[in-house]
Amino acid sequence: MTRRGIREGRDTQAPDAEGFDVEEVLALVNDGKGPARPAGDPVPGRTAARTEGAAPTHGPRTREAAASPADRHGHRHHATPWPEARTVAAHAARSQAARRAPVSVTLGDALGLVLAGPLTALTDLPSFDTSAMDGWAVAGPGPWRVRDEGVLAGSTAPEPLADGEAVRIATGARIPPDTTAVLRSEHGRTDAQGRLHPTRDMSHGQDIRPRGQECRSGDQLLPAGAVVTPAVLGLAAAAGYDTLSAVPRPRAEVLVLGDELLTEGRPHDGLIRDALGPMLPPWLRALGAEVVAVRRIGDDEKALHKAVSRSSADLILTTGGTASGPVDHVHPVLRRVGAELLVDGVQARPGHPMLLARTKDEQHLVGLPGNPLAAVSGLLTLAEPLLRTLSARPAPERYGMPLRDEVHGHPHDTRLVPVVLRGDHVVPLHYNGPAMLRGVAAADALAVVPPGGARAGQRAELLDLPWATAGVAACFT
Repeated sequence: MTRRGIREGRDTQAPDAEGFDVEEVLALVNDGKGPARPAGDPVPGRTAARTEGAAPTHGPRTREAAASPADRHGHRHHATPWPEARTVAAHAARSQAARRAPVSVTLGDALGLVLAGPLTALTDLPSFDTSAMDGWAVAGPGPWRVRDEGVLAGSTAPEPLADGEAVRIATGARIPPDTTAVLRSEHGRTDAQGRLHPTRDMSHGQDIRPRGQECRSGDQLLPAGAVVTPAVLGLAAAAGYDTLSAVPRPRAEVLVLGDELLTEGRPHDGLIRDALGPMLPPWLRALGAEVVAVRRIGDDEKALHKAVSRSSADLILTTGGTASGPVDHVHPVLRRVGAELLVDGVQARPGHPMLLARTKDEQHLVGLPGNPLAAVSGLLTLAEPLLRTLSARPAPERYGMPLRDEVHGHPHDTRLVPVVLRGDHVVPLHYNGPAMLRGVAAADALAVVPPGGARAGQRAELLDLPWATAGVAACFT
């Protein structure tokens, strides 16, 4: 069974609470008048997110949402349950999305964007009666006299046919006036006098595509919110478009932290290769973002503060520095710029110290852990829902499949485990530690394993990896 068949026909679950109508986002994008929620206002129906440095607001919490130990600055982090963290991330950028005006882009630049308005036909399709096959356009019953000249696609309007007359015609060519049918090349023969005879019965209008068969000018072809695929580009071109009105790509900037990171060569003398710098930009592009910069900051608080405060990106991603070690500078920098912490730690393994902050009215920062698989966890938990909102993409339909093998869980936290699809089951992969990429490099998806683990045969929710669903080339271009 194909992945699409699995998603459409197996273990489909109700839409995730983090999703909301694409039309709602597009309406806000198009009129730019969405109600901007003041920084610090809680998501409706949810407990207010804690702002760093302020007294925590305690609402109903699960027993797992216990405070973690205080960091070196004396601030305690209250980890958010994994499903709630995704919901907060999806809702955090709604007012930001409302202020994003649509852009006009050429068809060559529109792939992967979301239509900001309906795609309506600018012409009838086809715009004139055309031949559906190579053969002869004929008038009346046969046999027919065949004209010397033929009719090719793109030629000027042909002369009308008289009864008993035929003319050679190519696929896509304009039908001569008074034509009654098209006789396919393989269904006709000529006699010694050069007259054309049918070799099988014909019907009136056979193999003629009438004007407007596919659509009439003004018909809606696709609704606002449709993702521009290669097929959509073809349809838009056929319907007469040179440009499309689309939701602009969110602009993302990646700040790679850590003095121990090498950009080339083999690890040596306590230094390691930077895996996130090469991995994150194409992954962000696959999530619909435009990566405007990748900067290497090292363990330098002043440089990090300068980079964050001067960035004009919609989303800043940092790698590492989110915990409470002596060179973990993300929290101090967020306090210096007056950021509002929306998520400060997530009950997820790997990736527990990930965070989400609003740094400006129209800018957010996602702090990813430094371990590679933990960073992937943070990317899919916090960055993906936020970018989806900014680009007006619909939330993916939740689905799950049975696990072939038992997966051990964390007592209180959700685990994200790389898996491969094998028939009607998914197989958990080894090498799934926080610092490992070997498992996810071979994976089709990440399985969401609830606290306590999952037994063999138990269905697990799956998070698709973009290259596994669209193909590497289609995904990252």
